[in-house]
Amino acid sequence: MKLKSMTSVITKSALVLAACASVSAFAGTSAPAKGVTPPIEEGGALFDTLGATLEVGYDSRYYFRGLWFADNTTWAGLSLSVPLTEKLSLGFGTLYTSTVDTLVNTVNGEENLDYSELDLSASLTYDAGFAKLGLVYTHYEFFDTFSGTTNPTGPFNSTNETGVTGVEEVGATIATSVGPVNLYGGFYYDFTIGASYAEVGADAPIAINSWLSLVPAVKAGYGFTNYYTIFPGGRQSGLTHVVPSLSAPIKLTKTATLTPYVAYNISLDTRHLNNTQDSEFFGGVKLGVTF
Repeated sequence: MKLKSMTSVITKSALVLAACASVSAFAGTSAPAKGVTPPIEEGGALFDTLGATLEVGYDSRYYFRGLWFADNTTWAGLSLSVPLTEKLSLGFGTLYTSTVDTLVNTVNGEENLDYSELDLSASLTYDAGFAKLGLVYTHYEFFDTFSGTTNPTGPFNSTNETGVTGVEEVGATIATSVGPVNLYGGFYYDFTIGASYAEVGADAPIAINSWLSLVPAVKAGYGFTNYYTIFPGGRQSGLTHVVPSLSAPIKLTKTATLTPYVAYNISLDTRHLNNTQDSEFFGGVKLGVTF
């Protein structure tokens, strides 16, 4: 891996961790005066938890909505949910992703590809009883352009999506359960390229014991109006992918969970010409802590 890329990863990762630490510090209370022992009150906290989740992870291949971005990526994310009423909550999230080692074939032979991304989101979620309804706004910042190349063929236009460095997106989501099966879906509009994307999915957690579960899942997507079909000949609208997966959440403590997974990305109509591999297995692991 290039020295410049490694330095960038370390610097940006440090910024993410510093931001997480500052949020945690802000949420804490001030220390009592010396010599004063505050009384311990059972259930006297303003909140039982902060509603925050900190996650770090690794993926052997980074696929987003069926489109390959990079290999061997590490990431860190922080999310916060703030209840506004009994049924309405406000959410904030940040996620930083960077490749550790991605080799690509070029006219000069194999070269390391630089790729890093920062996502910032805000959302509203309403519990309607029969389902949870969401509205989310996300900004995607692609430091090396979204395709990962540092030398795009030109500024962004309708036929050259490799020039995208930032995306503004709004989405509507729904999540519900039917027996042991969780169902979810979403519809998203990308203001940068003027195109839409829809996704549906399902999972069915199976408890093995008190600390281990198996979660089979599947997702499928559909892109409208040339949704990131980069190369000439790509279809204007159509199915993007199907991804069956199996994860195994391991509850390490009351607040920490380790989750390894394996998945199989199946490229469909609008992804055949875009991905380096038409269909393939990939996997990863993440550690999540709630507080």
